[in-house]
Formats: sequence, C-alpha cells, structure tokens
Amino acid sequence: MSWTQAAFAQQEPQQAEQQAGEQPASPDIIVTGFRTSLANALAEKRVEAAAVDTILAEDIGKFPDANLAESMQRLPGVSLTRGDGGEGKNITVRGLAAEFTRVRINGMEGSSQTGASDAYGGSNNGRSFDFSVFPSEIFTSLTVRKTPSANIEEGSLGATVDLAAPHPLDSKKDFVVTATARGIYNSVAKEVDPRISGLISKTFADGTFGILASGSYGRRHTRDVGYSAVLVLPPSVNGGFCSPIGVTPINPNPATNASRGTTATMCSTDNPRTGSVEAWNEVMSRRGGPNNLPGEGAFFPRLPRYLDSQQDAKRYGGSLSFQWQPDENTNVILDGLYSKFDVLRYDSYISGLSFARSASNSGQPMVSIRDVEINDKGSVLYGLYDGVDIRSERWMDDFSTTFKQANLSFEHRFSDSFKLSGLAGISRSKLDQRFRGWVNLDSNDADGFSVDFRDNRTFPTIGFGIDVANPNNFTYAPGLANGTVFGTWGGSKLDRTTTNKTVGLDAEWDVTDGFKVTVGGQWRVSDYHADALAIDPALRGTQQLPAGTSVADISMQIKGLDKLLGYGAPASWAAADIDKWRKAVGYDDVAWWCGAECGSGDSGVKETIKSAYGMVTFNTQDVLPFTIRGDAGVRYVHTDQYSFGRIPVNAPPGSRYPTIGQLAEADRSYDDWLPSVNVVAELTTDLQLRLSAARVMSRPQLAPLIPSSGVDAVGRRGSINNPFLDPIRASTYDAALEWYFASGSLLSVAYFRKNIETYIQSISSLIPFNELGLPDSLLANSNTRPEELFTINRLTNTPGGTLEGVEVNAQAPLRFLPGFLSNFGVLGSVTLVKSSINYVLESTNGVPTLTSNDDLVGLSRKSISGTLYYEDSKFSARVTGNYRSSFIRTIPSGALYSDYIGNEPTFFMDFSASYQITPQVRFLVEAQNLTDETNVQYIDSERRDSLFALRNGRTITLGVNFRL
Repeated sequence: MSWTQAAFAQQEPQQAEQQAGEQPASPDIIVTGFRTSLANALAEKRVEAAAVDTILAEDIGKFPDANLAESMQRLPGVSLTRGDGGEGKNITVRGLAAEFTRVRINGMEGSSQTGASDAYGGSNNGRSFDFSVFPSEIFTSLTVRKTPSANIEEGSLGATVDLAAPHPLDSKKDFVVTATARGIYNSVAKEVDPRISGLISKTFADGTFGILASGSYGRRHTRDVGYSAVLVLPPSVNGGFCSPIGVTPINPNPATNASRGTTATMCSTDNPRTGSVEAWNEVMSRRGGPNNLPGEGAFFPRLPRYLDSQQDAKRYGGSLSFQWQPDENTNVILDGLYSKFDVLRYDSYISGLSFARSASNSGQPMVSIRDVEINDKGSVLYGLYDGVDIRSERWMDDFSTTFKQANLSFEHRFSDSFKLSGLAGISRSKLDQRFRGWVNLDSNDADGFSVDFRDNRTFPTIGFGIDVANPNNFTYAPGLANGTVFGTWGGSKLDRTTTNKTVGLDAEWDVTDGFKVTVGGQWRVSDYHADALAIDPALRGTQQLPAGTSVADISMQIKGLDKLLGYGAPASWAAADIDKWRKAVGYDDVAWWCGAECGSGDSGVKETIKSAYGMVTFNTQDVLPFTIRGDAGVRYVHTDQYSFGRIPVNAPPGSRYPTIGQLAEADRSYDDWLPSVNVVAELTTDLQLRLSAARVMSRPQLAPLIPSSGVDAVGRRGSINNPFLDPIRASTYDAALEWYFASGSLLSVAYFRKNIETYIQSISSLIPFNELGLPDSLLANSNTRPEELFTINRLTNTPGGTLEGVEVNAQAPLRFLPGFLSNFGVLGSVTLVKSSINYVLESTNGVPTLTSNDDLVGLSRKSISGTLYYEDSKFSARVTGNYRSSFIRTIPSGALYSDYIGNEPTFFMDFSASYQITPQVRFLVEAQNLTDETNVQYIDSERRDSLFALRNGRTITLGVNFRL
C-alpha cells in the first residue's frame, strides 16, 4: 500500500465527509456541496466506457458557476474562448475549435446563434455553440464526451457536450423552493447589474409524478476598450505614400491629377508634400515580397484606432418539466426550455483612415510621411504623418437571440432483459438583428498624426493632430466627385433561424450477463434560414444635414479611455449619436429597406439526416482474471442537403436598384459509415486502462453552404460560398491510464490522436473586381474602381493532417491532512497538443502560390487549469487559474505577406466563495478575471504585430441564496 493510499485509508469515505462538515446521506437527504459534486462526477466518469468528464450541480437549482463555458475550464483538455465583456463564449476540446464541438440539450442537438463585436468574430452563422446565450441556473449537469460510441449521434470531431435541465424527481424531497439574487459590478463598465433566479419543484401521487419550473433574469453592462488595426500591410497595397520633394529618382506619387489638386508640390488640394526624404528612403529600403520590391518589407497598421465597445445585455431563461415514473420500469419526461439574450451594443472607433484607402478615395497616396522607425522584422514602431483623414466611427448593433425547445422522452423496461427508449423534440434558435449599422464623421487632411509603439508593442500612443473632442473639427456631408468623403453611413437587418427536429428510438436486449445488444434509429432535420434586408442603394449616399443643423447637433462624446486604457488614449472624442442622426436626416425604418430586389433577401440550408446503429456492450466480470468492459458498434448516416441563395446580377433596364439577386439552388447527398470501439480494462480495483478508436465526421458550417457571393466595396474584400463542401472526416485513437487511488480522487494520463483526412479552409486570392463576374453597380457609393484588387476568400476542401496530444489530470480531496486542512482539495490538468495542417495561403486562378504547414485553427499547444478549494459545514471557497497558450484565429490572414492572425497567451484567475448563514440562507461572493487580463490578437507569426488589444476588467459578484 502506497503512502497516499495509507493516508486516505485512515478514514472511511463516509467518515471523511463528516469530517469535512457534511452529513452522511440518508434516504431523504441529498448530500450537497462542491466536493460532493466533484466526487459524484468522478464516479460517473469511472463507470463509463467512453472518455467522459462531467460537472454536476452542487444542489438542485445550484450550478457551480455563473457561466457554462467558464465551468468547463476545469475539465481536462477544455479551453475557453471569451467574448464581449470577457464572458465565456465558446470552448475548444483537445485543440479542436468550437465548430467541431457538438452540443445537445436534453438529448437534442442544440443551436445557439448570436451576435458579437467584430473583435470577437462578429455574429455566429454556423454550428458553433455560444454558451453565453444561456443562464447556467436552468441546467443541472454538463457532460463532455471526448470519444464516441455508436449510440451517440455523429457530427463531432472534438467532443459532444450534453446539457441537462433539472427534473422534479431528481430530489428526494416532495417540495423544493430555491432562489438566488446577485449584484454584479465590473471595473471597466462601472455598473451594478442584477441577476436573479429561482426554482420550484413539487411531486404528487406518492412521488410518482412531479412538476418543476425554473426561471432566471440577468442584466449585464460590459465595456471593452483598447486598440485595433484591422490588418497590417505594406504601403504598396493602397498605393504607397505621397513622395516628398527632393526624392531621388524623381517619380512623383501620386501622379499629377488636376481634379484632386495633385501637383509636383501638393499631395492633393491644400495638402502640400511635407514628407521627409530620410523617412521615405527608410521605408523604400525595406524590400520584401516574392519580387523583393522596395517598401514591401515595411508593415503599417491599416486602420490604427482606439475602440470603445459598450454592451447592455439582458438574459432571460426558464425550464418547465413534467415527469411521470409510476414504477421502477417506466420513466416519461416532457421538457420545455426557453432562453432569450437581448443586446444593444455600441462600438465606437477613432482612427487614421487614410492608411486603409487608395488614391481613388483620397487615401494613403495623399499622406506625407515625416518620420518613421522600423525594427529589423519590418514592423513600423513609430510613424509621423501629414494629410491623414481621421474618422470617428459609431456602430449600433441591436439584436436578440431566442431559443425554444420542447422534447418528450420515455424509457420502459418490458422485462429484465428488454428495454425500449425514445425521444422526439423540436428546437429553434433565432437571431433577430433588428439593426446593425454605422454613422461615420470625417476630418480630412490632419497634420501631425502619429502612431507610436516604442513604449508598448500592444497598445500604441496615437496622436491625431487635431482636437478629436471638438465636433466642429468633423464633417458629415455629401462627398465630392473626385472621391473626397465627408462622412458615411450604412446598415442592415437580418433574421437567422435554425430549426432542429429529432425523432429517435432505441432498443436494448440483455442477451446474457455481461453482454447487451443495442440498436436504434434516428431522423433529424436541421433547417437554417437567413432573411436579410439592406439599405436601398438609391438612399445610401451621405445626406446633407438640414439647414441650421451642425455636426455638434448629431454628436456625443466617448469618454474615459485615458483612465481605463492609458497609453496616450484621448480623454474623449466626438462621435455620431445615431438616434439624433436618425431624426436629423429623416430616417424611415420602413421605406429605406429593400430585399431580394437589391441583392439581399432570403437564403438557407436544409439537412435531412437518417441514421441507424448497432452496438454491443460487454463486461467480462468474474470471467477473466481482471474485468474488461466496453462497447463496439457502427453507425450508418445518410445526409440530404438542399441550399439556396442569391447571386448579384446586373439590374434590368429601368430598375431603380443597381443589383438584383438571382436565385441559386444546390442539391446533394452523402453517406458515412462510422465504426467505434471503447474498451476499459480494470487492471486492479483502483487502476484501469481505456482504449478507444473511431471514425468521425464533422459537417461544414451552415452559412458557407449557401450558394451566394458578396463583396465589401469599401474594404475591398469579398467571399464566394461553396455548397458542395464535403464534411471533415477523421480517424481517432485514444488511450488513457486512470488511477482512482482514494475516494473522490483520480490521477490519469491520456494520449489522443486524430488523423484528419479532409479539411475545410478559406483560400485567399487577390483578384481585380472586374474579373469576378459581378456587376460594377456593387461599387456604388464606395469610391472604389472596378480595376482595383479585392481580397476574395472561398472555402474549399483540402487534405487534412494530424493532431495528437497528451492530457494529464489530477483530483483529490486532502482529507489526510490534519485539522481544518483536511477540508482542502485540489484539481488540475495539463493538456499538450500539436498538429500539422497544410494551408494554402494565396492562390492565382485556383493554383496555390503560397502554402504553409501550421497548427489547426483554434489550437493552443498548451492549456493548464488548476483549482484549490476549501469546504466545511458552512464555508466554501475556491480559486481557479486557467492558462491557454497562443493559437491561430484566422489563416490565411487576409493581409499581404502575413501568414495568419493569432491570439496571444492568456491567464485568467477566478474566485468563488459562500457562507451558510442559516440552514436556509447562504451568502455568495464571486470574482472573475482577478488578473485583469487583456485579450491580444496579433498578425503574422514572425512580426506578431498588434491587431486587437482589448481590456474588459474585473467582475465582482455578491449574492444570497435561499432554499426551502
């Protein structure tokens, strides 16, 4: 017997729980608490054939964490991706991003589409699940299944996550009432927000029938402040800088142009050539690119800007459950679930716009560079410029995500050897983007604009050369024929709805002791539908403000970045007040919109999935010297896919609209055979070996399957969808050794490998707009010419690669320690992953011109989680730290000579504590992001230029829980 076994052997498990301040379980009392929830979850993991990790509620109506995604950080191999306000949004499992993780809610596939700021990827239009939509209070357990079994539906390359709502017969008590009220404060938003939840459960007919209802409401003000560059580019992309007087050889840039006032001494009208020959030569001396051209080795921020994102989010949720269990052989449950996430967000930017413009709209070629400092990798650390156009952007995003689900499940054992179970249900996730639009104010040809990274490579000091707080320094008026812009606006509306329907039936036959056969079939439909409205192009141009109305009359002030961010950020800047702007220009919320007639309208994808499986479950207990148990089976899946969309074509004669959307349709089907096997060898009473192998598949994201295309004329970007994308398919292998060395304790090590046979990636090409086959009318009001290059992305199937890693997990209550120290416990995990994927970064006419081999998108090579907790009869506390190493966000980057966009490493620390004041009342305190971590995105693996750098602060929560 080892020393750890001897230490724990000093107490029986029941005695240990009593020493920890808990009471032993009896037929009508449920032992509660964080330690017990860990122990129960570990007990479930131990008996499973597949690799499964679970988080259980500490009590009915009391999930351990306020956010579901943040709960999963404690599980080995799970990393968290945070969204607006630093709240947990998505998860990656063993290096595989959110789109490879399938989520089921009460046994049904779940969809959760919602909006987000551009810094966090924009709105979700695919299969990835946003956990931030749901309040944690309406769930009682969360299970992450890392290896598949034949009876689990296909669709996951990373993991299948099961969320389960509470049921009335979960509790031994016939009547339960619990309620929690919290107040939440964030150090950046500086608001106190409420969050309340409650649950009531009642059983009838001698405990054979029960009704449970739960509900929650929360409001959350968030604020993200920081820096953004959008992209980092060599100056040639937008036509270079205005050449200074005296440069050799004489080759004026831009060329003489009377309409813009460009001469040998003027960059443009009233904008002289003030550049420094020394600075110009320093830029041109940096050669780069495949042709080693002058200036191609210097990299400037495309849109250097400060940002302020403020969000007001309301979250509603509830569940209703009816359960009938007339005897031990029958269980019938009817579940209803509702959640609504209602958001109003304003994103404000103050930027140097010229670096994102070409000469056609008086951009970078009209900018004089007076001073510059460039490091040995080509990153511009400091630049001083004249003739820079400054823009104040104000975005408004008003949307809600509503989720509804109803499902009926049953289970009946007809005999000791035969059981039948089934599920039927429907769910709907709807993103209603009521308005997403912007109003921009411009100040042209400012002198003395500077961007300085020398003191901080993440947050630069930006000098604007004008008083950006003074609205009189900005304009909002129609532009000039020569491309000069004095402010812009735009907007869109969108409905995205995913409806999932499921009917399934399973039969189990216990053939003999230790051998069971399970067969089943399932019919599923996933119907994704998007309906878009755009601004009528005839009304899209910048309006003339009414007589007597100035920019000051339609503006407001963005304040506080100098205190929250520092690094030279302005104390305030003028921005458009969108409500005041609407009134001033006579915005009509009906007449200004158009649909299919101007290239928008509806589109969708419908998948009909039919599957059947057979599986055997075996257990050799009392047959061999040691027990071998597990499952083996195969699943057959047939998928029918129909998609439709609209492709812009030239407008018919006499039409008021520059484009019209032509309906395009695509049909296809495919089949998959997916075998799987999970084997557990119980080598000793405490030691077991797990082995798993399976073939898996993960379907493409939904929106890219719509046959359509589109361009952003101002940003000179575009995308072409592909309705014939094949699924990502892989063979997976897992092996794990688990040592349950004491009650509630585990030490394990696992190896996993995925051979990805097919992959999906976006291939980027620089193509002149007039070679895309799209009408020139799409460039209306953009000041972009048809011959200009556009970055066009198209998703396509490519050969995959490999992913493999090691996962180490430990969990132990420290009962062997003396006195109060025995109430402590620890859990922690380390996951090390590596992958090898061949990427096509650039192509010409479909032929790759630049390739690389790198990690899978979203994969962090190292993730570490650790929790120290304490729990006695009244007081409970825990602190959790989570580290995630850098990972790729986007590849290719979309920028010339930059391979990818990545995320810097992050370390977050959270704290939670509670104190039992009376048997019915418990006081709660929670704190997230104690380290005040910033989220930093960079571009290019070598230069690692700052792209987004966001701070959202610490969040403190105080609350009280009441239980009857």
